[in-house]
Amino acid sequence: MLDRTNDTIADRVALLARRAIDQQGSGKQPGTKPIGNDDELRACGLSSLGLVNLMLSVETEFDLKIPERDMTPANFRSIARITELVRALSSQPVTSG
Repeated sequence: MLDRTNDTIADRVALLARRAIDQQGSGKQPGTKPIGNDDELRACGLSSLGLVNLMLSVETEFDLKIPERDMTPANFRSIARITELVRALSSQPVTSG
């Protein structure tokens, strides 16, 4: 997990996205291009496998279980979309089932 002391949800998501892209071993220097909140993560180099790893990282980082219906490329298109998803899931009551 990341150090959460002063980071916003968007900051934490941005770090997870950067890590997911950098860990793909594209051969490029890690973190060379900044990722904006509305940038398409696929266009920034996120692969399908990277997308899956990012989904898992978000669940771990924010102690969430992302419902299968929400595990879509659209919800993980950008830092802003992931942040919206995390906020929505964080505000939902936990139900047993």
